[in-house]
Order: sequence, then C-alpha cells, then structure tokens
Amino acid sequence: MTPTLVRQHRTHPDDPPAVDVGARARDWSEIQERMLVPLYEAVYERLEVGAGTRLLGLGCGSGLALLMAAARGASVTGVDSGRPELLALARERLLPESWDTRARRGDTRLVDGHPQDAADAETPAYTLVTAFEPIGCLAGDSEGLGGLLRAATPLAGHGAPVVLAGWGPPERCATSSVLRVATELADPLRGTGGWRPALRDDLEEVAGRAGLVPDGSGRVACPFGYADMDSAVRGLLSTGLFDAAIAATDRSQVDKEVGEALHPYRRRDGTVWMPNVFRYLIARVP
Repeated sequence: MTPTLVRQHRTHPDDPPAVDVGARARDWSEIQERMLVPLYEAVYERLEVGAGTRLLGLGCGSGLALLMAAARGASVTGVDSGRPELLALARERLLPESWDTRARRGDTRLVDGHPQDAADAETPAYTLVTAFEPIGCLAGDSEGLGGLLRAATPLAGHGAPVVLAGWGPPERCATSSVLRVATELADPLRGTGGWRPALRDDLEEVAGRAGLVPDGSGRVACPFGYADMDSAVRGLLSTGLFDAAIAATDRSQVDKEVGEALHPYRRRDGTVWMPNVFRYLIARVP
C-alpha cells in the first residue's frame, strides 16, 4: 500500500541546504556503491578487461568500478564533474598520495572535468568507455549522457566498446516501489526528477543519439541488501534520486516516508533486502 504523504515544504530562503553532499558521498561509497558490483563484474568479464585494457570511466564518482578494473590490470582514467566530494573519495582509493584536481599515478588517472580533459596525445586511444551510472529511472536522467558520450568517443579507438547501464523493468526491481515515494513528495517540483518506469529501449536511444552502434546487451541481478533500516534509508538517499523530494519537504520527512516504503522488504533479522535487475548495453564506436 502506498503510504499517505504529508508534505512539509521549505519556504524560507535562509533554510539550511537540503542535502549534506559530504555525508551523502560517504554513504554512497560506504553503503550503496557496492550494490552495483555484480554489474561491474559482469561487464568486465564479458569484455575480458585486463592488462591490455585502457578504460575511460565517465561519471566515475567515488571510483569503485575503476578500482575493480585496475585490480584486473587495466589502465584506468576516471572523469567526473561537479561532484568534488565523490572524486575526493576516489582519490583516497586510487591515488592516496595525490589531491590535485588532475592527478596521475602509474596507470591510474583521475580528472575533475569533462571527457575532453582526459585527452592525452602521448598515449594510445582508450579501448573501453564505461558510463555505469544507471539511467532510466528519473525523467530526463539520460539527457546529459549523450553529450558526454559524444565528447568521449573521439578518444576511443574504432570499434571500441562503450558500455551504458540502466535500471531494469520495474516489475523486476523491488526498489521501484520505494522510488515512487520520491515522486509523490517532489510533486511541487514537477519536472525536476520525477520517477518513471524504465523503458526497454532507453539505452539504445541514448547510444543512437551519440552515434554509437549497439552490439549486445545483458541483464544482471543487483539486489540491494542492507544491515538495517537506517543503512537502507541512508544508502538510497545517497543515490541523489530523492534530492527533489528533500528540497520540496525536508530530510526528516523523506527519511520517514522512505522508511515506511521499505517495511515490506525488512526481514525478521532486521536486514533489508530488495531484489533488482539492471541492464547494460554494449555499443561500438563507428
């Protein structure tokens, strides 16, 4: 049953920021990011990522996917923009001795900027481009991805795979029922992040607009499992999918409503378990 939503709007201009980005970044890296590990592993296994791979990760965030590729022997470059708190955590993982905005250590490189900033005439073209941040969940969440892909593909060699990721069908994603709460709470800000069900061809449409050629896809089970209800709420809010709801009401209200929506997935031992399926598309640089 959908919970009754009582909206508490923030109206005063001097109200504190709706989202603590530092705390959210830590929650993402410590709680939520690992939920996508099966997706990363499936893609790397299928594409045989290893010592000969030069990987460009778009929207690399706090860098777990890069770390996993580097552990396979790949040379990795991560690019992210506008999220310095996440990139700082990526540096702790991958470049612990460097805090520069653009840093290099061995075969690992992190760039605070755009794909063009990862261009380096002295090194070979990238053999793999990944965009692991899932789309197909919020209205308009794919709009910026096409531009990133168009900027990145000239840095990759002819025929190089480009991997896009997205949410699976809502009937196979238990988390979809929780995400609907975000839409109802954020209704006063309609058009700024409302949930919508993932569509079958979301990834293909983005790839087509970027001039890429689809060349296979797959589905991966990525269950969201949490030690307790508090971890579940913090992990889900760290995705940014509830930001519009927090802006429209407040953090305590969103915490309460998300907690209520999670109750069907709470097990007797207090853990929270939601089965989900994510989809990936492999496209090729023409």
